[in-house]
Amino acid sequence: MTELAIRRNRERDLAPLARLLAGPADLALVNPSAKHPFDPDEWREKWLGEADDESFYLVDAAGREVGFFALRVGVGPEVRHLAYVFVEEASRGGTGGQLAELAEEAARELGALTITLKVELDNPAALHLYRSAGYEELSRRNGMATMRRDLD
Repeated sequence: MTELAIRRNRERDLAPLARLLAGPADLALVNPSAKHPFDPDEWREKWLGEADDESFYLVDAAGREVGFFALRVGVGPEVRHLAYVFVEEASRGGTGGQLAELAEEAARELGALTITLKVELDNPAALHLYRSAGYEELSRRNGMATMRRDLD
């Protein structure tokens, strides 16, 4: 398994995300409400538009972007909502746990005490990953599970 790191997207550069989400199925998986093809302006305005939203690239040892996630402000500044999680197919298999740990570390650095997320119920691998990482399921609605993890 390749050791991964994260790079904070301070410049809000979405060109690497556009490359990662080049296929319509990938874009629909990450954000079914987003326009296809990927529209960086729409993402800056609508999906990552809040001043306190932070996004991150998952990078491999060579510094190449292989994944993405955002930590949006949740209910209150001490809560971050994990969203738009994506790992390119070639880098999947064992990276989910690393991504969860890296997202938690990033959330702590942003002052979060809790992380929330939504995951599709028809994605058993993701449900298992988040449960294994210590997330508890709060509710199920419209094909989605809402989960949370208190950071220690």
